[in-house]
Amino acid sequence: MVDEKSSPQERTASSRDWTKGSIVHNILLLSWPIIVVNILWTVNLILEMIWVGKLGAASIAGMGIAGIIYMLVVMVKSGISMGERAMVARFIGAGDAATANHVTSQGYVIDIVYGAVVAVIGILFTEPIFGLFGLEANAVNEGVIYLRIVLIGSVTESLWMTSFTVMQASGDSVTPMKVAIFIRSVNAAICPFLVLGWWVFPRLGVSGAAITYVIVPGLGALISLWVLFTGRTRLRLVLRDFRPDLKIIWRMLKIGIPASVMGLGRTFGDLALSWFMIPFGTLAVAAHSLLNRIELFINMPGMSLGVGAGVLVGQNLGADQPKRASRSGWLALGLGEVFMVICSVVLLVWAENIISIFNVDPGLVKLGSIFLRIAVAGYLVMYFIYILQNCISGAGDTMPPMLITLAMLWVVQLPLAFLLSRFTDMGMYGVRWAIVISFVVGAITFMTYFWQGRWKRKNI
Repeated sequence: MVDEKSSPQERTASSRDWTKGSIVHNILLLSWPIIVVNILWTVNLILEMIWVGKLGAASIAGMGIAGIIYMLVVMVKSGISMGERAMVARFIGAGDAATANHVTSQGYVIDIVYGAVVAVIGILFTEPIFGLFGLEANAVNEGVIYLRIVLIGSVTESLWMTSFTVMQASGDSVTPMKVAIFIRSVNAAICPFLVLGWWVFPRLGVSGAAITYVIVPGLGALISLWVLFTGRTRLRLVLRDFRPDLKIIWRMLKIGIPASVMGLGRTFGDLALSWFMIPFGTLAVAAHSLLNRIELFINMPGMSLGVGAGVLVGQNLGADQPKRASRSGWLALGLGEVFMVICSVVLLVWAENIISIFNVDPGLVKLGSIFLRIAVAGYLVMYFIYILQNCISGAGDTMPPMLITLAMLWVVQLPLAFLLSRFTDMGMYGVRWAIVISFVVGAITFMTYFWQGRWKRKNI
């Protein structure tokens, strides 16, 4: 699946050299389409929660827990994609487009195998998994329906994730943005019809949200594969002489597995936090679940700047420019913090208005707004974690971010959440304050490791 004859001049996408020119300009050019892609994804999730929110608190709680469980699947694939991203960026930076194409083709092999395994889990183990949480029966019923459908259809998410990851890593973030605008518009259009039974459509409830979630990434994957096979981006794939390459697959997995473990650790931590909330009632779980969705939106600009800076880090290391790689990370962090300060002010002032978008129940609005104002203290340092973590991983150095993240969650956050919620008068609010404290610890640690610069010497 390698087209060695194609050249940048023959492709319709930009062939900009990201290892030259203004770093800030490059970060913004790479990151703004990624921000659009991620915000659109997050907006879809928020709209999904708004429509499901009209079904009641049990549906919110059930789908909220199901969403966290499904994030385990997404985090594993996202970690593997980190290996694909690091290798593609490094080879493009070194001027080796043929190997970058070959890495891309092997990523799809991983997708198909991974999707089949997850589908089997969805068929056999959805109910036992949900039974671990001790939710009320009506919330469990709603969550099981949603989770089973998205697990069975998870291969569509994997194929779409690989497609936009490799295009971004090659330096073309505009093409996946265009595809994302189309498919997320489709998502926003059809979701309420399937969830609420508008017009001639049946009222499918949470299953309608799940069906939409599966169909839309499949559409994105089909369009992206057409783009890649027709050379309408910086990469170009062909079927000629394609065969699985276990050596390349293993190299990707060696980079990606620590990132996957990091994502799993984070998601299991989120599940544990939700479990700590369950004794405080459905309202507490619903407020916590709403905040998780809101945080996806808040995280997106920082994650997008991190991905863009990570691409620059990988390509500059491939071009043997480690100092420029380091500056890319620090400048991306500075841009992210400007946004976060503005965002934090908005959240503090209009917390109740933001929560009421999802549900107007007075108790839920009051509790959710308190949670949101507590969270702002952690948001101010959150981008130190997300941006620098992506930069370090973009260099292919995924083991230290894994260790730092796991320590942040399992040594700091979860023990504190348990102690503060069970053995102090803080109760459920102790869970939210534990998250804030862990963000501060993680930010200091990631900043220290990035400043030391050991990641610059990572070979992949």
